[in-house]
Amino acid sequence: MKLLALLVMAFALNVEATIYNSKAIVHPEVGQNGMVVSQHYLATNAGHSILAEGGNAYDASIAVAFALAVVLPRAGNIGGGGFMVMFDEASQESYSIDYRETAPEAASKNMFLASDGSVDKKRATQGVLSIGVPGTVYGMWEVHKKFGSLPWSELLAPAIKLAEDGFLVSPFMADALNKRYKKLGKYKNFKNIFYSNYPVQMHQRLKQPNLAKTLKTISANGVKGFYEGDVATKIDTFMRENGGLITKKDLKNYRPIWRETLQGNFDEYKIVTMGPPSSGGVHIIQMLNILENYDLVMMGHNSPTYTALLTESMKYAYADRSKYLGDPDFFDVPVQSLISKEYAEKIHNKIKLNSITPSDKVLPGSELKHESLDTTHFSVADKDGNIVSNTYTLNSGFGSGVIVDGTGILMNNEMDDFVSAPGVPNQFGLIGGEANKIEPFKRPLSSMTPTIVLKDGKPVYATGSPGGSRIITTVLQFLLNTLVFKMEISDATVVPRIHHQWKPDVLMLETGFDIQHAAKIESLGQKIYLSGPGTALESIEIKNGLFYGFGDTRRPDSSAKGL
Repeated sequence: MKLLALLVMAFALNVEATIYNSKAIVHPEVGQNGMVVSQHYLATNAGHSILAEGGNAYDASIAVAFALAVVLPRAGNIGGGGFMVMFDEASQESYSIDYRETAPEAASKNMFLASDGSVDKKRATQGVLSIGVPGTVYGMWEVHKKFGSLPWSELLAPAIKLAEDGFLVSPFMADALNKRYKKLGKYKNFKNIFYSNYPVQMHQRLKQPNLAKTLKTISANGVKGFYEGDVATKIDTFMRENGGLITKKDLKNYRPIWRETLQGNFDEYKIVTMGPPSSGGVHIIQMLNILENYDLVMMGHNSPTYTALLTESMKYAYADRSKYLGDPDFFDVPVQSLISKEYAEKIHNKIKLNSITPSDKVLPGSELKHESLDTTHFSVADKDGNIVSNTYTLNSGFGSGVIVDGTGILMNNEMDDFVSAPGVPNQFGLIGGEANKIEPFKRPLSSMTPTIVLKDGKPVYATGSPGGSRIITTVLQFLLNTLVFKMEISDATVVPRIHHQWKPDVLMLETGFDIQHAAKIESLGQKIYLSGPGTALESIEIKNGLFYGFGDTRRPDSSAKGL
């Protein structure tokens, strides 16, 4: 009996010490002293080098953010904005910063309406009028002031080197540029930088000397190197000469906002995420609250019953998004009502298993009290217990296509994330109302959902994704895959995903679902669309004293690197 007990103990210790899960189909990267995961291997290397130099997770995140502005111009940026969620080991607190773009002072709610009252979608998504006041540089500066340990200039050094010396264009980047030549080749500055040779060839060297110069200015002068001085003057001049709205005053007055993290409980886990003007955090918690009323394991992962249930939950969440979500500084968003267990119970009572409700019959909750596939995400963790989840964007792939003369700065087209007219979908098909109308200095609603998961007060996951409107449902499914179905982060990432956003009333099934599955859902009355991959999770798990990272293989340049 004693021998048996010893054998059991030995087995338990062996399991505890296991590095790789032998049952996993795909294996993550492993590190002992930290992890960096991003959508481009060169940016991942930049963050990893900062960790190796003794920097913390915040330092490495800033390095990754600036490096992505060079090597992932379709989404990485200094001309856009985003959100960062953090857990700080020293204070045992979670933090979030909103460095979302803002509408210029001269913006107005009717600025994209044609004379007949219709929305001019081209003006809303292309050219100078589509640009919001960028927030990325100021956001990174604020994080550095509060949590940084290495000098600011050291954190920008990898990005400057990549811009100055150039880097080899990956096949994925070459493909992305060539597909958009008709749209982006008409912009002189963009053409001169990215289409100097067309078609773009993989492994050609891309140098960005003007961007390097701008980054050096930011490195030397901090936040004033972007929002004041020569760079701000160039932005102001360019806007005035080309019919844009952003002024020196807009730039000088821009400030990011430290906001309370949004938190919810799911089983034994605490979900720490971003609140408004991100809609993602609210609806992640809302849907988890609905789904915890069901035995999901018994249903079976990605079974037709499970798929139908997720579809119904998504419809209710996105219906609420259309009415209740906006910038909380301009609109009273009923956050606590939306994420309450009581409200989730009311929705749960409306849902019937193996049944589909038409979207026209799913309305924003009367019980309440009164984004592009080319966003990008990165996650960073350090040996001291700090962890960062960051999502930022230019909105569309390569943003507005506008590069400010002499700066190399590729600007966003975030003004399309506002509602140009109530009930008119934006470029991602999302519908909104008065809560998200254009107003001066206001921040547009976003689907970005940087998320951290805690267990017993310690971080166990950091995750997030690009994908426009699909971000929220992607993060939801990753959380269900890991927290409910206990998958390794790698398997939890690569399995096929679904998406429904209320309107249009179409369920997207990613490649990997079989024909019988689709047929079963269609037989319930749900229209199906078979889609290619559109999102890319970049995630970290911490367990057994080790760091596990996985970059979504849906984006070929994704990379995880452990220390």
